Amino acid sequence: MKFVLTGGGTGGHLAIAKALLDAITAAGDEAIFIGSTTGQDRMWFGEGSAFVQTHFLGTTGVVNRRGAAKLAALWRVARAGAEARRILKGYRPDAVISVGGFSAAPASFAALALGIPFFIHEQNAVTGRLNRLLRRYARRFFSSYDPGSPVRSYPVNRALFETARERDSVQTVIFLGGSQGAKAINDFALAVAPELARRGIAVIHQCGERDYERVRSAYAQSGIEAELYGFTKELPALLARSDLAVSRAGASTLWELAANGLPALYVPYPYAAGDHQYYNAVFLAEQGLSWVVREEALRPEMLAEILDEGVAAASRGLRMLEREDAAARIMDAVREAC
Repeated sequence: MKFVLTGGGTGGHLAIAKALLDAITAAGDEAIFIGSTTGQDRMWFGEGSAFVQTHFLGTTGVVNRRGAAKLAALWRVARAGAEARRILKGYRPDAVISVGGFSAAPASFAALALGIPFFIHEQNAVTGRLNRLLRRYARRFFSSYDPGSPVRSYPVNRALFETARERDSVQTVIFLGGSQGAKAINDFALAVAPELARRGIAVIHQCGERDYERVRSAYAQSGIEAELYGFTKELPALLARSDLAVSRAGASTLWELAANGLPALYVPYPYAAGDHQYYNAVFLAEQGLSWVVREEALRPEMLAEILDEGVAAASRGLRMLEREDAAARIMDAVREAC
């Protein structure tokens, strides 16, 4: 069969596209990608990807624009939609699958106009604006947070399952500020480092390139040893060595930690669209599988409380929540509905 994957802009959307592509090629099928010239789409799926074709159209985000800028963004989407329609007519796919983000708009509207079976994967607990608009037209809507989703597991890097384990105690804490870093998490790590050192708990800290020198200097002045990174591509290996995380709550990160059985104190990015990071984390916290705190309420004593409470039950529950074959099961459901 032939599929079109569309969407992106950010790594969370594109990680899903990569997982679905792997499942498609593993089944002996093929796919093309339709994304945008802006965002991270080219970084993920430029030369060397397993897509048989890639198309990057001239679109930009619409949601946070006003006035003439919004009209210009809508015009670019309409113009790209005509190009996407031409691509779909030439490729003749069996289905178009949107992973969300502004990059998905042209091919999604083109698929509906051409009567091509259309599917959506939503990464977050709060459905994005484009996905809310198009959900009624999709043959299947996949979401790890939606009880009505035909597949509830979230597609993540298989390496996270290969190193998954149940954590009985905390020997190492990892602080994750994301690729750009998060000053609130960095400051929190520095504040709790003396207590962690007193308890004999090791620290791994990914602080972002922009804040690296400040954080490195602070650890050096305090005499505390920490395994510090500005940015690293070896995150799966670092997670495997860790027993508790302090992290933002982007969907990909949240479900990667879940797949690895790694409990976390989530500190959601306060400016995420629709406050979706908070609701992502609340989904796990309400099941006793994580902890969540607003950035402005973050206090050093919270980590001590989690360490005293223990992480074994949360880790065991996370291992039961995720399944390794999520992407393959999504594609099976797509084929069945075509």
